Amino acid sequence: MLTLRGYAHLSPVKIEDRRNRRCGVDQATGTHEPGARETQNGRLAARLDSLTGLRWFAAFAVFGFHLYHSPVRTTDTAFETGLRILFGPGSVGVPFFFVLSGLVLTWSARPGDGPVAFWRRRAARIVPNHVVTWIAVLVVLAVAGRPPAPGPALSGLFLTQAWIPIEAYHFGGNAPAWSLSCEVAFYAAFPVLLPLLRRVPGDRLWVLAAALVGGTWLVPLLSLPMSSVVGLWFVWVFPGTQVLQFALGTTLALMIREGRWRGPGVLVSSALLLAAYLTQPFVWEQWQRVAWMTGPLALLIAAVASADAVGRPSWLKSPVLILLGEVSFAFYLVHQPVIRFGAHLLVGERSPLPTLIMAAVAMLGVSIVLAWLLYRLVERPLERRLRGRARTAPAVSAPPPA
Repeated sequence: MLTLRGYAHLSPVKIEDRRNRRCGVDQATGTHEPGARETQNGRLAARLDSLTGLRWFAAFAVFGFHLYHSPVRTTDTAFETGLRILFGPGSVGVPFFFVLSGLVLTWSARPGDGPVAFWRRRAARIVPNHVVTWIAVLVVLAVAGRPPAPGPALSGLFLTQAWIPIEAYHFGGNAPAWSLSCEVAFYAAFPVLLPLLRRVPGDRLWVLAAALVGGTWLVPLLSLPMSSVVGLWFVWVFPGTQVLQFALGTTLALMIREGRWRGPGVLVSSALLLAAYLTQPFVWEQWQRVAWMTGPLALLIAAVASADAVGRPSWLKSPVLILLGEVSFAFYLVHQPVIRFGAHLLVGERSPLPTLIMAAVAMLGVSIVLAWLLYRLVERPLERRLRGRARTAPAVSAPPPA
C-alpha cells in the first residue's frame, strides 16, 4: 500500500488547532532529510506561519480582480485606471495557491500515512465550506430568476467542472470553485506524485523545478490550434496543465528540506514578483496568468518558506494576518457572490467615485464577516467531526484552492 511521509490540511498553512498554537505545541514529526538547514535548536521549523499571512494577500488580489471585472463602474477615469493597474492582474492569486498547496502538503507529510487517511482529511477540509456556499449561491441565483442548468450545477457540486471545456460548466454557479476542482485532482494524485518526486536526486531538483516552470510556458503554445474558449480552459482551468504548478510547489519543498534552496531572499523575490505583476498586461494574453507569474511566485513562496524553516522573524506572522489567512479559504468562496450581489444593486449608470469606494469597502467588509462566520460555524466544527478520530494533524497545512 502506498504511504506518504505526511500530509497537510487543505486550509493554507495554518495550525490544525489554534489552541495548540497558543500553547506552543510542536506537532511536527521532527524528521527531515540529511543536509537540511536547521533552526538554532537543531530542527527545521514545523510551522510556516508566514505563508498563512501571505496567502491573505493572494486572496485579496483575487477579490480585487473580480471587483475590477464586475459591472460596477465610476465616472472617475483616473480611478478606473488605478484600479486596472492594481487589480487587473489579480488572478495571479490562483497559481499562487496551487504552488503553495504543493509546497505545504509536501512539507507536512506524515510518516506511514496512507492515501485513504489523507483523502479523508482533505474531504473534511473542503467539503463543508464548498457545499454550504454551493447551496447558498444556487438559492440566490434561483431567487434572482437565473438558476444554473442542472449539468453545470451538478458538476459544480461534485467538483468535476474543471475537466469540462465549456465555460457554462467550469465558471458556472459559484465560479471560483473551479480551482477546488483542480485541487481535488491534485490530492488524488499526491500519493503517487510525492514518492515519484522523492526519487529525483537532490542535485537535480533544480533541473526539475526549471522544467516545470518551462512547462507553464509551453502549455500556451500547445493551445494555439484550439478555439479561444477551449484554449483559455486548457491554459487556465484544465487540471492536467495546472498540476505543473502543484508539482513545482512539491519540488520546492523538497529542495528547502534538503538545504538545496539557493534562490533570492524575500525582498528580492518580492521585487521580482511586483515587476512581473505590473508588466503582466503587456505580455501575450495566453502567457499572462500562469507562465509569466509562476516563476516569480515560486521564488517568493520558497523564500518565505525557507526563512520560516530556519526560524527567522517576519511581519507576516502578525496575529491579524494569521487570522485573515485562516479565513481566506472561506473568503475566497464567498467574495464573488457578494460582489455579484453588490454589482446587481449598483448596475446602471456609472456611479460617482465616493459611491463606488463605499460600495467596494462594504463588499470587502461583508465578505470578511461572512468568511469568519463560515470559518467558525461550518469549516472548523464540521472538519473536526468529519475527521473523526484521525491522528493529530501536522503544524502546517496546505492552502485552499483559489
